[in-house]
Amino acid sequence: MSDSELDVSEFLKKIVWSISAIMVWMMINILFGIKWGYALFEKGHTLGSIIFYSWIIISLFFLYKLYQKFWGKKIDHTQDGQSGK
Repeated sequence: MSDSELDVSEFLKKIVWSISAIMVWMMINILFGIKWGYALFEKGHTLGSIIFYSWIIISLFFLYKLYQKFWGKKIDHTQDGQSGK
């Protein structure tokens, strides 16, 4: 494979991991929030809804940190990580 193909494949891996992470995060929150009713305030504030919204804030922070880790790394454009010198 050429260098440009490696760069593109690494970039696509970052995109796939990013989309997968947000989809898993959303499915977990939808399951707990809507399916099991913790996001709804039909009966007022309950301990479950307070924990649920705390989880949303904390997990969103960690999702943000995960995205910083994914996208903060530079893609190495040289072959085998060596400089062109």
